Amino acid sequence: MPHIVLLALAAIAILMLKHAIADFYLQTPYQYLNKGRYGHPGGFVHAGIHTALTPLVYLVLVPGSLLIAGALALGEFVLHYHIDWLKEQVTQRNGWTTRDPGFWHALGTDQLVHGLTYLGIVAVLVMAAAS
Repeated sequence: MPHIVLLALAAIAILMLKHAIADFYLQTPYQYLNKGRYGHPGGFVHAGIHTALTPLVYLVLVPGSLLIAGALALGEFVLHYHIDWLKEQVTQRNGWTTRDPGFWHALGTDQLVHGLTYLGIVAVLVMAAAS
């Protein structure tokens, strides 16, 4: 069983790296300027990039079925899109900019919730691998 712990830690590391790349290196102004407009393609593109990169975690934890892989992809897309949209709503409605503590609190909460999403993905994959 210790090997599954190492695989889970590797999976979390991969998801953290994926998140940094998708959020801070691949995100364009078209994406981040439009994530607060519900239904705008910029938000869909951003969430789609995250979802497209998540299967990298399958290099260490293979999903038990295509159904699990599909459910994880759909779940991540929906969650990522709405987490980002909500953060944008909070910051825009309060008029927060990078000069305001509320902006940084919202960004930190956004990043925390994304990280917790990744823990959930890894938990599903570990449980699938154990069964």
